[in-house]
Amino acid sequence: MKLLIKNGHVIDPVNGLNNISNIWIEGSKIVGVGKKPDGFIKSREIDASGLVVCPGFVDIGTHLREPGLEHKGTIASEAAAAAAAGFTTICCTPNTIPVIDTPAVVELINQRARDVPVRIKCIGALTAGLQGKVLAEMHALKAIGCVGVSNGGNAIKDTAVFRNALEYAATLGLTVFLRPEDHWLAAEGLIHEGLISTKKGLAGIPASAELVDLAKSLVLIEQTGARAHFQCLSVARSKHYLLQARKRGLPITSDISISHASLCDEDILDFDTNFHVRPPLRSRSDRRSLVAAVAKGDIDVITAHHEPHDRDSKATTFASSSPGISSLDTFLPLILSLVEKGEISLMKAIDSISIQPALALGQKHNGISKGAVADLCCFDPKKEWLVTAHTMKSLGKNSPFINQVMKGKVTSTIVAGKLVYSEKAHQ
Repeated sequence: MKLLIKNGHVIDPVNGLNNISNIWIEGSKIVGVGKKPDGFIKSREIDASGLVVCPGFVDIGTHLREPGLEHKGTIASEAAAAAAAGFTTICCTPNTIPVIDTPAVVELINQRARDVPVRIKCIGALTAGLQGKVLAEMHALKAIGCVGVSNGGNAIKDTAVFRNALEYAATLGLTVFLRPEDHWLAAEGLIHEGLISTKKGLAGIPASAELVDLAKSLVLIEQTGARAHFQCLSVARSKHYLLQARKRGLPITSDISISHASLCDEDILDFDTNFHVRPPLRSRSDRRSLVAAVAKGDIDVITAHHEPHDRDSKATTFASSSPGISSLDTFLPLILSLVEKGEISLMKAIDSISIQPALALGQKHNGISKGAVADLCCFDPKKEWLVTAHTMKSLGKNSPFINQVMKGKVTSTIVAGKLVYSEKAHQ
């Protein structure tokens, strides 16, 4: 297919593009930006007037739920939601049933993902069954295409096992995805330890739970030489640990979730379980400081950290509910809200959700340039829409933004030159 995207506001952090331009696509590649290639005859056209055209979004921590938890989400349903949200690549976490700790499970996911609209890459397990006792078959997982390894948010209580896992991953050149949280300090905590937890009578998780585990991990990363990506940072002071580590040359990157970029513990309404996330929503100052760190480049990525749940998982007490927010559908408007509030530039925001996640995976990204793979997103930054269970594409409807009006809507998503989502076709 020969596709022309015309008159769009092209924003590309890699090549510094920020202007109205045309993009020509042939097959899976971009063949022209700004200047029409010789002999190009379009077979399809997208009029992007009034729209932003940017690199497709990349998420490095999506909970697909399948296999094993299809009542919460399926590969097909969540991939469709991702495409409608502007994502071209998503990485699934290893905490499926069975766990992604063998090549057989990766093959199963790859088979079921064969006909979905976005690329799905697997993050394999760091330890067998995510139990934190025996190392997983990391060599085999890398050989079959896993882009990294993780323990899926489960604690590795034995520090010797953790060190051995980092050493093994380092020898294989695998990125280790870590979510810093001390098992003992977090214990049975539910929300951020502070004034709000005291007022609501809910057990708190102190900021030190993140900081202690982060500090330990950095010491072992320095010792082993492992390449690591820290996920879902929630405490402002974490950035200082990371900056010091980077000064020492440690190969680390980091992210915050869109939920922690947009919400704080003060936003928790009564005992609404849709606000129950792990790590917990922290203080207002933590939220502001973390977004500022992304804007400055001290934190690399903003992730969706999408965790769809069925109704029963949330229709219970706060303490009994499953943590997590279904966040793909509202991802773009929440990003644009940060831009509108002046907390981050649009250029940097797009960089943090497209280019930097790819780099964190160790993949080169050429942005919107001649010869680059045509992974693109077109969105209307001004279009308003109502978030309802019906308008959400994800099977999980567990969002604290239900019945709120959002501004910003994806109109087209293109993966390797193929139009995989069009708002007009889904109206």
